[in-house]
Amino acid sequence: MQEKWWENTVVYQVYPKSFQDTNDDGVGDLIGIIQRLDYIQSIGVNMIWLNPIFVSPQVDNGYDVANYYAIDDQFGTMLDMEMLIEEAHKRGIKVMLDFVLNHTSDQHPWFQEALKGPDNLYRDYYIWHEPVKNRSVPNNWGSFFGGSVWEKEPLGDSFYFHLFAKEMPDLNWENPEVRLAMADCADFWLKKGIDALRLDAFIHVDKQAGFPDVDIANPNDIVLAENYYANLPKTMDYMKEFSQRIRKDHPDVFLVGEAASASIELAKNYTDPINEVCDSVITFRYFPETEQTKDKRLPLNLQHGKLDLIKFKQTMAQWQEELATVGGPVLYWNNHDMARAVSRFGDDKQYRDNSSKMLATLMYLQKGIPFLLNGEEIGMKNLVIETIEQFALPGADLFYETALELGYSKEFALEHLNARSKDVSRGVMQWDDSTYAGFSKQFPWSGVNQEEKYNVMDQEIDETSILQYYRAVLKLKREPLFIEGKYKLLESSVETYCYERTLGKSKAVVCCNMTEKNQVVSIKDLITQPYTIKLTNEGNSIQEENLNLSPYGTMVISM
Repeated sequence: MQEKWWENTVVYQVYPKSFQDTNDDGVGDLIGIIQRLDYIQSIGVNMIWLNPIFVSPQVDNGYDVANYYAIDDQFGTMLDMEMLIEEAHKRGIKVMLDFVLNHTSDQHPWFQEALKGPDNLYRDYYIWHEPVKNRSVPNNWGSFFGGSVWEKEPLGDSFYFHLFAKEMPDLNWENPEVRLAMADCADFWLKKGIDALRLDAFIHVDKQAGFPDVDIANPNDIVLAENYYANLPKTMDYMKEFSQRIRKDHPDVFLVGEAASASIELAKNYTDPINEVCDSVITFRYFPETEQTKDKRLPLNLQHGKLDLIKFKQTMAQWQEELATVGGPVLYWNNHDMARAVSRFGDDKQYRDNSSKMLATLMYLQKGIPFLLNGEEIGMKNLVIETIEQFALPGADLFYETALELGYSKEFALEHLNARSKDVSRGVMQWDDSTYAGFSKQFPWSGVNQEEKYNVMDQEIDETSILQYYRAVLKLKREPLFIEGKYKLLESSVETYCYERTLGKSKAVVCCNMTEKNQVVSIKDLITQPYTIKLTNEGNSIQEENLNLSPYGTMVISM
């Protein structure tokens, strides 16, 4: 199989609004990213992924695009973007843009034209439905942001379809002009020199014909209907056409699809080179939780639950094995849509350093492409949001109100929202321990954790810091063993995650303690003499045939 340049990639996600502010308006900008490229390079990554920086009303932090061909003023200018691409490339860093395929902003010129009526040339760029007698909306499909997927147009009687916010109408991918227009947008940026695209929400571009109701007891209830608007057959056809069209002039582009609900089989289909759809996909299925302690009267996805360690190991092993022949899966713990790794899966109080280091070791030395969220490499934890009014998370208000009606305290509701909200992951990058963490001279748009030790300045001069450890992990990741080597999950206790990587005569065993208690792993049958400890965090030791792991301890042993 022909080797692809992206198979040795390590991706660093930059959330532009929260990374570095240079004009002191409290919002990060492109010049700020340029100023920090040397730091990004020093971590050991070779690609940056930028969340949307196009012109947008910012209803959904840029995922509501009003102009795909221009940079939003709050981030800078097209010249800034061109300079960012050039400066990144000088440092051997590729650039990936977040590309929103499924919908636009309602302020996009296409939609503004479509609102002028059924005869407008752009009307068919979007999805419309006539009123249905005796019903307030055409069917009972629910939006991911709450309420119906249908919104009545302001000056007519028809309804337009929106899978997310009502200000984000879905594009009609059945229209070949839409497919051509979106490929043209992608081509524009590839000609600017970007190297990769993250295809946002691509699994939703096909909807069930006829818009049938979900079969439920009360058809007037509004419910999520993923079977009718996720991973439908034409998705493959549309994305293959899109991919083929842009690869004519840009054969080496790296396409990463956001396939939140995709199963392993779907992921294999989307990434199989024969199908010419994506090179890799991001799934949200890695992290099964124990549901027993959750209240079923409240949305389960907004309640904090512990990682189900048994199911997690099984899930990761399946993704590793099934996707091994297509470059391996995307490896990640967190991103802009979920809580920060050390707060969700580690211990951000007593064992913050050790758990941050363990999580990095466990995930990124597996087979696949690491995706880091900016700040993860210094152990950034969740922001604390103190009032319900501060949450932008869709459904947060309803969760809060329902919890109080059920007799729970305000503290209970806020604790769970703080544990699960995407808002808490978007705190600004912590460069130093000054008032606004070196991000800006003004209060940041999202809030900030001002902390000693958990910032870049302090960790640069501490040889035992999380940052230095991340650099060591990513240096190991560049070795052929951890890029090409076979993966095998090893039998161990529920509390520990152990696997081996093998390539020819080279072998490494990675052992991780996922709990706050000491664990012992028998290594009698796992390692042979002579061996080398390639990497370890604090408090671990090997005594005779046992590996003693401290709370959230980890060790990488090579033979």
